Amino acid sequence: HVQLVESGGGSVQAGGGLRLSCTMTGPTYRRFSRYCLTWFRQAPGKEREAVATLHGDGATSYVDSVKGRFTIFKDNAEIIWYLQMNSLTPEDTAMYTCAADPGDYCPSGSQEYRWLGQGTQVTVS
Repeated sequence: HVQLVESGGGSVQAGGGLRLSCTMTGPTYRRFSRYCLTWFRQAPGKEREAVATLHGDGATSYVDSVKGRFTIFKDNAEIIWYLQMNSLTPEDTAMYTCAADPGDYCPSGSQEYRWLGQGTQVTVS
């Protein structure tokens, strides 16, 4: 079955950067030509928030707190999405999870996405 697998998390000092990856694995016949992919994050004691979205038509959107610092993009040769995070601050510390849904429409909540990864921890000190 199709799964999303994140990688790239870790510990970094403030001002540093990390690149997260979200790889879709599983049967190719279950794959679609376009996806909506969103990176969510959840810090301890806080609600999960959508950080960055790459829509099926290529448009991107970001939460205000990461604009200018984070970039979401996709490797079209493989079904891998990335989140490049620069100028990290301790407020970026969270569990980062990717979620994908086929087509151009992007669900509003993570629970509405067809596939959800297990998450990768990012800690900024």
